[in-house]
Amino acid sequence: MPAPIRPQPGIMDIALYRGGASTIAGVRTPLKLSSNENPFGPSPGAVAAMRAVLADLHRYPSTSHAALRGAIARIHGLDDPDRIIIGVGSDELLSLLAMAYAGPGDQVLFTEHGFAIYRIAALAAGATPVAVPEAERVTDTDAILARITPAARLVYIANPNNPTGTMISMGELVRLADGVPEHCLLVLDGAYAEYVPAYDGGAGLVKTRGNVVMTRTFSKIYGLGGLRVGWGYAPRAVIDVLNRIRGPFNMSAVALAGAEAAVHDQAFVQMCHADNLDQRTRLAGGLAQLGIPSDPSFGNFVLARFTDAAQAIAADAHLKSCGIIVRPVGEYGFPEALRITVGRAGDVARVLRAMATFRGAAQV
Repeated sequence: MPAPIRPQPGIMDIALYRGGASTIAGVRTPLKLSSNENPFGPSPGAVAAMRAVLADLHRYPSTSHAALRGAIARIHGLDDPDRIIIGVGSDELLSLLAMAYAGPGDQVLFTEHGFAIYRIAALAAGATPVAVPEAERVTDTDAILARITPAARLVYIANPNNPTGTMISMGELVRLADGVPEHCLLVLDGAYAEYVPAYDGGAGLVKTRGNVVMTRTFSKIYGLGGLRVGWGYAPRAVIDVLNRIRGPFNMSAVALAGAEAAVHDQAFVQMCHADNLDQRTRLAGGLAQLGIPSDPSFGNFVLARFTDAAQAIAADAHLKSCGIIVRPVGEYGFPEALRITVGRAGDVARVLRAMATFRGAAQV
């Protein structure tokens, strides 16, 4: 009798991804601060652009994504739209990179508290995931360089990182890029890059090197998480490889129209950036006054750290009782922490009031 069909090695080692919760039993409209979503939603211009294409949904979308790639190149000052690729969120591009460049016997490196998709992509490709220790929740350049072997094919670095919110300087990124050998790709995941003033997400490194790739997303500051649009900037040879394996119609007409309008509305982006900076400072400062520390965050969230896992669980339960959903991050190696998305001013005030009552009760 033939053996039953089995998946490729590594796939059954993948833990199912768990997104941020969105419901609380018995609460009709909870305050969702669990997925790092833009509290302002998408740009009104993006919404109008998406509505405008609804009557033509019987038509196939563009396969080249030329209009969106051109808009991204102009806004970000990139030299060549043909070095840009569009994906179903940056997740798809991160996975395609592993599919294209890693396999059995190869290694994929990432930091110990890095985004879950890095490990998933490595295992799905049959490669070996290698988690590199961080230094006090910050990417450790020396530790990464020390772990690169001849078997290394990809190094994923989120900068700023999720869920820590920390980041390394451009000088450290340059040192990392200089140290990664030519047989290995350095992938700079810039999902939160727009929240950092005067930061190009690593685009300058991509321009001057043959083994550096940058990925970005429309899911965060652009408020288009529901559309699933991401983009990458890479050497032409890498783009050529990825275009050979991505689906020809991977992006819908609605997604392409919404993203193109969104990237042109930089006034909306700047407004969201400024508000996030103010409210992030307020949230982190208010939590610190309550004895709840967090590292300086460069994203649209803070990682609130408690004494231990039991206290974090209790704080999460209290927030839920107040109708507030945040993100426990035990699966990222922080059982004693909660990741809290930065909301609008009223949202931040609500979180701080809830945490004040929790701390009051906890100290009784």
